[in-house]
Amino acid sequence: MPGLHASTSRQSFVMQHNSADDFLSFTYPVLRRHEASSNIVLAHALKRVGAETALSVYEFMSDEDVDARFASVEPDHFTPKPSSSAFWLTLWSVSSPSGPATLDLVLACVNWTLGDYPIFLWTPHRSSAASSAWVAPRIEQLADHLHSCVPPERIFSVFGMTSLVKSFARIWSQTTGFVIEPEPFYAALFSYCTAESFREGDSALPEGHRLRKAVMADSESVAQLCKEFADDSIFFPLTIERARIEARELISKGLVWVYDASGDITTICAVTRNSHRISAITKVYTTPRWRRRGCAEFLVRAVTAQLLFDFGKESVVLYVGHENSAQRVYDRVGFAGLCGKPKPDTVEDSLELGFVGADRGHW
Repeated sequence: MPGLHASTSRQSFVMQHNSADDFLSFTYPVLRRHEASSNIVLAHALKRVGAETALSVYEFMSDEDVDARFASVEPDHFTPKPSSSAFWLTLWSVSSPSGPATLDLVLACVNWTLGDYPIFLWTPHRSSAASSAWVAPRIEQLADHLHSCVPPERIFSVFGMTSLVKSFARIWSQTTGFVIEPEPFYAALFSYCTAESFREGDSALPEGHRLRKAVMADSESVAQLCKEFADDSIFFPLTIERARIEARELISKGLVWVYDASGDITTICAVTRNSHRISAITKVYTTPRWRRRGCAEFLVRAVTAQLLFDFGKESVVLYVGHENSAQRVYDRVGFAGLCGKPKPDTVEDSLELGFVGADRGHW
């Protein structure tokens, strides 16, 4: 196989994919097998090619189809080249030059309406990722390739499984001289809710209150809550003008629900990463004057139930900060491994580390 480089006891190589279609044409069978944990990279790629088109083209791909794809791969897949506005790096290993390639790591460098996203890292090998001997040489290969195709200022932060992020941040800082921010931007648990774990509430919605999809008439209220949510995060604030852009996009695409208290929009719940079997809740926020009245729990439960039982999703996933009191809300709805409860293997620690002096994006 072309472009191989020594890495531990196996051989490994990095490929660069400058389109979502090319990326999915190599990775979809693996991403599909790990659809919940790969949501952070899979859903963004599907959004770029159009979910319906992507699923019709890729849904029945097999590992053998990927092996055949490698047989006709072009040499420029292995050569670092200036990036487009979005690209993906994949690292593969082979046990012999004629053996099948195994996907080890994915690095996504993508953007959307409000600017650049962090670097997203993902691996299908969660147990291997706990070993620095496995992670470090692979991350170093990815970082070397990345450094050759983007200015280091573009890499303002990196998000993913904690062990991957810590290794990448250390190597990237050594390579570029960009110092790691002293405080993590985000330290979170990746959790999920299924039809089996979902729990119904025991309280009735107050009279005159409604849980519904947002409509354009709500755009100013949704924008204000988007701005407050971003301001709370500290690291990624939004102006009200940019929050209006976000609100209009969320509403026009049917990606945000609201708690309507007799005309007062108290809470938003956005679901912006979707794939065939998985949806991700990506933003939940209640304005301060309405907190501690159960608004978020009512809305999250309703949205989760609709995704699971009306839309037929296998699970609903989300990230929640280690110290975020919203864990109690998600726990009561049925999300796994929160509030100090035993964590299943699929509930994992995730981390976002930033770099001082880089050009801050938004997500």
